[in-house]
Amino acid sequence: MNESVSNSMTYGNVEGVDKKISRVVMGSMIAHTDRLPFTFEMFDDFFERGGNCIDTGHIYAGGASEKAVGAWIKARNVEDDIALIAKGAHTPNCNPEGLTSQLHESLERLQLDTVDIYMMHRDNPEIPVGEFVECLNEHKNAGRIRTFGGSNWSRERLQQANEYAAQKGLTGFSSSSVNFSLAQWNEPMWDGCIAGSDSESKAWYQETKLPLFAWSSQASGFFTGRFSPQDRAEAMQNPQIFEVARVWFNDDNFARLKRVQKLATEKGVGTTQIALAYVLRQTLNIFALIGPQTIEETRTSLIALGVALSPKEVRWLDAGE
Repeated sequence: MNESVSNSMTYGNVEGVDKKISRVVMGSMIAHTDRLPFTFEMFDDFFERGGNCIDTGHIYAGGASEKAVGAWIKARNVEDDIALIAKGAHTPNCNPEGLTSQLHESLERLQLDTVDIYMMHRDNPEIPVGEFVECLNEHKNAGRIRTFGGSNWSRERLQQANEYAAQKGLTGFSSSSVNFSLAQWNEPMWDGCIAGSDSESKAWYQETKLPLFAWSSQASGFFTGRFSPQDRAEAMQNPQIFEVARVWFNDDNFARLKRVQKLATEKGVGTTQIALAYVLRQTLNIFALIGPQTIEETRTSLIALGVALSPKEVRWLDAGE
């Protein structure tokens, strides 16, 4: 451990996982077998700062991301210290057969016998939810996964899954991963994605206390200050900002950005730190996924852990009241 690295990480728990789980989770889309030194440097730094949860996906970089994560875990001998999220069964392989095949392949790539949390990367409403619950319980009982959840599953389907599990005496979904940020999107970033930032979803997650892993918690960099309403005209011709504009450019979000900028100035921190603190200060069992591209981006993101926001400030950032 580098003693010069400040450790202000906070932790939570997910039923079925006997490890504390860092409230800030490192995404692994940056990880690749073609750049292992960079991958190791990023994960080493995150781990030194108290981060112990990494999010992976079967489809990331065609498997190269999982292989890179597995290589780092093995090289650093941190299997017992890391809470690993693996995701699979993405469309069009979102069925019990695809789930099983991809889980076995992920374990092989990761060089692990077990993953802590296995997330279905998508849902397939055409398949009865009980079939997924039965399949996931089989893998849990076989020791391949400690617990499981749904990424981009609606709260209705999550509820149905857990009602089925309760009726059958099985383990239900212990967590969820949907988009959650201060910004409200115009449309999903990718097909089949679901957001949980609306008031009805917030109320449901608060009532159920289901752990929520918020992906794109910083709204694809919308709150960095790089964007303004004047960029709308340019967005259609500029591929570098087109996707951000398509998903996040709207009047309400630019109003939120102004409030973020004002509060950041008052508190002497950056705008992205206010936006991430907004997620972390929700009265939910929430974990924030980040996707830094550099060590400096990791460092500045984690400053949000120390940014205090009152309930009134949280409401004001979102609704201006």
